[in-house]
Amino acid sequence: MAGRFLVAEGIDGSGKSSQVERLRHWLPRSGLMPPGARLLATREPGGTPLGEKLYPMLLNPGLTLHSRTELLLFAADRAQHVETVILPALQEGHWVLSDRFSGSTVAYQGHGRGCDLELVHALEQVATGGLTPDLTLWFDLCPQQARARKTPSQQDRFEGAGLDFTRRVAHGFRKLAMERGWQRIPAGEPWAVVEAAVQAACRSTFAN
Repeated sequence: MAGRFLVAEGIDGSGKSSQVERLRHWLPRSGLMPPGARLLATREPGGTPLGEKLYPMLLNPGLTLHSRTELLLFAADRAQHVETVILPALQEGHWVLSDRFSGSTVAYQGHGRGCDLELVHALEQVATGGLTPDLTLWFDLCPQQARARKTPSQQDRFEGAGLDFTRRVAHGFRKLAMERGWQRIPAGEPWAVVEAAVQAACRSTFAN
């Protein structure tokens, strides 16, 4: 596959999605992408018709799901996302930028919810078909700062799970970043600094 796959990961409130939007505009003008390649910006869940239906349900604070049910729903959404959106674009030589991928499931359902990590990793391989990102940007922010960025009325089902839950998720992301060689982005810095770090990570990975 000639295309390139970029992923943004991090706890809720890290500013990840805002930086993904900035990156979506910058990357096609950066000179890093080859002629003819297009950038597809997507997200999980929500990058497919299935994901659009699952997204409000999975984030609904009024819904109670067993942790294993939640894990399987995210895995199903990812399998559909990979097979119908990500892989076809990469195979055509285009670039894909995804707001969240399999790392989020390891962090949230594995470390956060306490699902068996062996099961989580096995489902990760099934759902992704072994696909791994060329670059993962990890937006590192302490849980207290992240939670302070949203009022209780703005919190979804994961943000409303409590500070201890967010700390476990943050620990999971940190562990994954070390194991998988993710690029750390200092998400607590001013926006311009964060954006510069994102662009520098892309240049160091993709510049000839």
